This record gives sequence, C-alpha cells and structure tokens, in this order.
Amino acid sequence: MTGFGLIGCGAIADVHLKAMADTDGARIVEVASRDRSKAQQTGERFGCSWTTDYTQLLKRPDIDVVCVCTSSGSHGSIGRDVLKAGKHLIVEKPIAMTAAEASAMIELARQSGLVLSVISQSRFNEHHRLVKQVLEEGRLGKLLLLEISRPYYRDQSYYDSADWRGTLAEDGGALMNQGIHSIDLLLWMAGKVSSVIGRVATQTHRMEAEDIGLALLTFQSGAFASVMCSTSMVPGYDPTFHLYGEQGSIKIEGTRIVHWSVPGVPLPDLDHLSEAGSSASNPRNVSHTYHKQQIMDVIGAIREGRPPAVTGEDGRDAVRLIELIYASSASEGKAMGWE
Repeated sequence: MTGFGLIGCGAIADVHLKAMADTDGARIVEVASRDRSKAQQTGERFGCSWTTDYTQLLKRPDIDVVCVCTSSGSHGSIGRDVLKAGKHLIVEKPIAMTAAEASAMIELARQSGLVLSVISQSRFNEHHRLVKQVLEEGRLGKLLLLEISRPYYRDQSYYDSADWRGTLAEDGGALMNQGIHSIDLLLWMAGKVSSVIGRVATQTHRMEAEDIGLALLTFQSGAFASVMCSTSMVPGYDPTFHLYGEQGSIKIEGTRIVHWSVPGVPLPDLDHLSEAGSSASNPRNVSHTYHKQQIMDVIGAIREGRPPAVTGEDGRDAVRLIELIYASSASEGKAMGWE
C-alpha cells in the first residue's frame, strides 16, 4: 500500500483525493492546509488525519508520495521541501513559475532517486493517446501544422476570489493557468520547438497577468503550430486541437476526436471511455478519471523503478515555452529561439 499526503485543500484537492480513494494500492494518510477549517473538513470528508503545518505531514514515515495542490507560485518551494523530506512528488501544473525553478526541483529529485511527476491528466485521455500512437507510427506522414485553441471564460469574480489569482508571480494568466494543458499536449505530440513568436494582453479583466495569449511556433521537425489561450471568450468553449499531416488530419474538440482522416486506420469507438467533463466556463467541472490514471502511473513508476509518464522535464518544457511567449511579446513579437 502506497501512503499519500496532500498539501493544499482548495478546489483541485478534491479531484486528487477522489482519485486516490478510487485507486487500488493507494491510501490517503493526511492532508494539510494553512486554513484550519479547510484542513479539518477535507480530512473528515476523506477519513484521514489533517494538519495546518505541512512540515509535520512531511515527517510522517507512512507517507510515500505527496501531492502539492497549493497556489501555483508555491509549487516550487513546497515541492523542494517534499523532495528534501525524501518523499516522491506529484505537483499540480505548472511545476513552478519559472523553468529555472523547475530545473532545481528536477535535479533534487534526480539526486535523491525520487519520482517527480507533474499533473497533465490530458495525456491519459484515450483519444489523445490514440493520436499520439498514430503520430509515432507515421500514419499522417510528415506533420505540417498544429492548431490549439482554448477559448475559456472566467468572470472577474474568479480572479477576485483570492489575492494571488491573476498575478504573474503566484498564478499566471490564461497561458500558465489554463492553457498549459494544451501546451503540454502540443509538445508531447509535436516534439522539440526551435522558435517562438508570441503576444499577450489583458483585454477584459482587472488583473496583472494576461487573459489572452497567442503564439506561432516552429518545431525542429519543420512543422508549425498556432496557439490561442484566453479566459475572456463568452460563454466559454471547449478547447480544440487540430493536426494536419501530409497524408491526413485529426481534430479533437474537448476531450474527443471529432474528425479523423487517417489512411488505412478506422477510428475505434472510444466515446464510452471519456468522462473528463468540461471546465470551459466552470473551473470546478473536472473529473478525477485521468488524475486516477496518472496516480496509478506514479505508483507503478515507484514500484518498477522507471520514470513516470509525465516527468519533471515535461513540466519544465511547458513553462519554458510560456516564458518564451512572454519574452517575445515583451519585445513586440521578436522571434525567440529555444536554448
């Protein structure tokens, strides 16, 4: 039995805890939150102990893995504390607010022989995995163009709900918070980026970070990609992901394949498997289905001595791409090379 602890008892914590409770071989040991009421209520709801001091949680010998579900700006510092305590780490996206901070976490995990995995539950969606398989098999031929769009909506009350929301240091904007899921899928599907042109703006909200981010990417393979992530698009729409190759094309809308033109490969019936829900206009509408699969993968990685399906390096690459979009925008659209 693998013992789990969780730090941060906000909305996403319930998704993690439901996933743990539903996973054979996982046991919820303790949760921690600075908010005593949240810690107690969460602990009672999931039948585990609770604390307001996460350093006490890290001292428990019956906890093997810790999930960090705090505000984004604290992922790096708390994540390092988890690794220094000798615990395996699952950290919500983004891994950290800078690629440099992510690198420090990756090195600490490597030195300690610990598993570090960044939440990217979309990779475990059966539709996405099928597309990844088709690309690896070369069924679309040379990849030409990828388009990702995440036209979400968050009203002002969402950003006013906590003083850290919408700040660059603690939360990030439409790219770092919402769009990072699509960005991770893009990098997973298309590989290494060579250059980035980006623009960001704050169009409709009172906040520091961007509520729209746009980018044009060039990959080392020669493929191009366009990126659009926003939290201003009323009433909010499911994300889309379109892939074009020399021999065919695929379109994903929400969590499902809606267009499939792959020579010699019929589209299997996967609809009965997808239960992700849509958070296009409601950030709380997230199923624990794919979080469960990622938790199962981490347990397997620990037992088998292998890397997890989503590594710290994967999480760092997504943050690095967003940093380059910011840098390009700050230079009025100058192309930024991936170094």
